[in-house]
Amino acid sequence: MEPAKKLLLIEDDLYTRELYENILGDAGFEVATAEDGEDGLAKSEMGGFSIILLDLVMPKMDGIQFLSAYSNGSVKDKNGPVVVFTNLAHDPVIRQAIKLGAKGYIIKSDLTPEQLIKEVGSYI
Repeated sequence: MEPAKKLLLIEDDLYTRELYENILGDAGFEVATAEDGEDGLAKSEMGGFSIILLDLVMPKMDGIQFLSAYSNGSVKDKNGPVVVFTNLAHDPVIRQAIKLGAKGYIIKSDLTPEQLIKEVGSYI
């Protein structure tokens, strides 16, 4: 049996974070969480994540600030793709995130748990 894929979920809303942590954990992912961009950046420095799911609207350091700091360091070489995980459909900030290195985006409100797992798997 192959080891679980490690995933970092950066999400400030506790309920949302716990919900997706459970869904992804039940699907076999080893899930680490961060409650804001600062915490996420620190955890991403450990490396070894197959994918990083990044909320955009957060306190302390938002998703765009996270991507700016993340893309300018050596951290990105230690992890798989960063995928924006947001409810901001068709928002210019998503285009900005892609320009800063995000590999794509997932709209939280559009997905069932099964679709989420499939989407996350498509980026790994």
